[in-house]
Amino acid sequence: MLSERQSMILNAIVDDYIRSAEPVGSRSISKRGDVAFSPATIRNEMADLEELGFLEQPHTSAGRIPSNKGYRYYVDHLAPLQPLRAEDLKLFKQLAAEKLSAVEEVVQHAGTILASMTNYTSILLGPEMFNTSLRHFQLLPLNETTAVAIIVTSTGEVENRTVSIPPGLSASDMERTANLLNAKLAGVPMHKLKARLYSEIGQEIQRHAEHYEELMKLLDDSFASGKDQKVFLSGTTNMLIQPEFRDIGKLKTVLDLLEETPTLTRLLNSERKGIQVRIGSENVHQAFINCSLITATYSLDGEAFGTIGILGPTRMEYAKVIGTLDLLSRAMSRALGGRYGA
Repeated sequence: MLSERQSMILNAIVDDYIRSAEPVGSRSISKRGDVAFSPATIRNEMADLEELGFLEQPHTSAGRIPSNKGYRYYVDHLAPLQPLRAEDLKLFKQLAAEKLSAVEEVVQHAGTILASMTNYTSILLGPEMFNTSLRHFQLLPLNETTAVAIIVTSTGEVENRTVSIPPGLSASDMERTANLLNAKLAGVPMHKLKARLYSEIGQEIQRHAEHYEELMKLLDDSFASGKDQKVFLSGTTNMLIQPEFRDIGKLKTVLDLLEETPTLTRLLNSERKGIQVRIGSENVHQAFINCSLITATYSLDGEAFGTIGILGPTRMEYAKVIGTLDLLSRAMSRALGGRYGA
C-alpha cells in the first residue's frame, strides 16, 4: 500500500494524464488546489513512485505517466465512482421502457448509448439462443457410461454434446425421457428450456420414473449453457480521436482483432459476474497490450447471459466507464427480463 501522500500524488497524475494525454510534471501537480505539497516534495515522491513501478518516464526531460501497475492501483484503491448526468440516466430509463421487438435491438441500442456516452468503442456479446427454439431432442447411448445428446433447433442447427450416464439408467429410460421432452417442449425457446424442464417435465418424470434425480441430472447436462454468441460493435471510429492510436500499426492490430469474432468472444466471455477491468498487459491477447478492456455481465432470470465491454487506451476514464457499465448492465437486465423472462 502507498502512503496517503503518494496515493494523492498518483491520483493527481492519473487524473491529469487521462485529461491531457501529456506527461505530468511536478509543477503542474503543485498548482492543483487539492495537492498541498511543494514541487520538490512532489518530485521526490514521483521518483519513489517510479522506482516502485507505479509511474514511467517516457523521455528524459519529460514528466511522468502512469504505468499499468499505477492504473491498477488507481482502479482498485483511488478511482471514485462518478455520478452520471441526468441526461445520461434518462437514456438508461428509455432503454428499459422502449418497445424493442428483438434482443438484437436491445443490445445494439445499448452499444450505441455506451459508445456515445464514453467516446470509446463498445463491444457487446448477445446470445443467439433468443431467436431459436427446440425442434427435436435425442439421447443415444454410446456405451454403458456415455451418451450423446443431440439438440436440433428451429434454425436447423444441430448440437452434439457428450454426457455421462448416471448409474442405474437404462437405454429405455433415456428413450422414454427424450420422447416425453419432445412431446412437451418442442417449440419452446432455447433460453426458456432449463426453467420449463423443471416446471413441466420434472414433475412428470418424478411421478413415473424410479431414477428421477439421475434423469434430471442427465437432462441438465444435456442443456448446459453452450450458447452461441453474437458480437455487436459500436463507436469503432472513436479510436481515431485517441492520441495513442495515431500509430497506424497499433490501430490496425486492434481493428483486425475486432473482426475476429471467435477470438473476441473468448476474450470477453468470463465465468465471473460483475465488473472486470483488464489493463494493458493483463489482456491475454497481444493486440490489446496498449488498451484497457472493462466488461460487465448482464443477466436474465439471475443467470449471466451476455457481456458488455468498453475498449479504449490505458489512459481511460475508469471511474466514468465503470459507473456507466454498472448502470447499463442493470438496465439491460431489466429490459430483457421484461421481454424474455420465464
